[in-house]
Amino acid sequence: MQKTTGRLILIPSFISPTNNVDSISAENLSYMKDIRYFIVEQVRTARRFLRKVGFDAPFNEVIFYELNKHTDPAQIANYLKPAISGNDMGLISEAGMPCIADPGSGVVKLAHEQSIRVIPLAGASSILMALIASGLNGQQFVFHGYLPIHTRERENKLREIERQSNAIQQTQIFMETPFRNNQLVRSIIKVCHPSTLLTIAADISDPEKEFIRTKSLAEWSSNIPDLHKRPAVFLMYTNK
Repeated sequence: MQKTTGRLILIPSFISPTNNVDSISAENLSYMKDIRYFIVEQVRTARRFLRKVGFDAPFNEVIFYELNKHTDPAQIANYLKPAISGNDMGLISEAGMPCIADPGSGVVKLAHEQSIRVIPLAGASSILMALIASGLNGQQFVFHGYLPIHTRERENKLREIERQSNAIQQTQIFMETPFRNNQLVRSIIKVCHPSTLLTIAADISDPEKEFIRTKSLAEWSSNIPDLHKRPAVFLMYTNK
């Protein structure tokens, strides 16, 4: 008889720290409650999320595997051993959906190679929420993830993104580490055309601080919001 493997459950987490259990579906909670193996970016925040949604198993009975920039790539394949042995596993992102601007996609690829069933649970994505609230083209869009850190490379990438949007009327979506948001906005205004539209979507789903606005760069240049340390998504569209 062929041995049955466990499943890899992709678990969306809160987008904003102010979100509560009401933003997680009952179906998602039913999957989580019986899992004892989790792949997470940071154990502390994963534990906080699980407790907040009502996960009540003692953590000394739960095994967490950390997957972040400090993880030895050679160890990642070992993370799926519980699933190969027949146990369900959960993959949790720091915020929002796993595997989007998130290191989890490599684990999912390995799961497919090991014939482990992958189950994506429904949840909020700051990227898609920003897109639908932007008023920009939702028929054609591309997500670039995080832009280059260094100023010259970042400005060159922004010029490339603007050209791409103008050529095929495609919405361009990207992000930045929150403490560099203000520098990014200044770079966009500096190198892109004043008529180019920019959506700034910050603190998405936070009932107190959520900020989503679409304006031309000419309009933004006279009233740049302070985005320092605020999680944000940026969308650009031009049709000059």
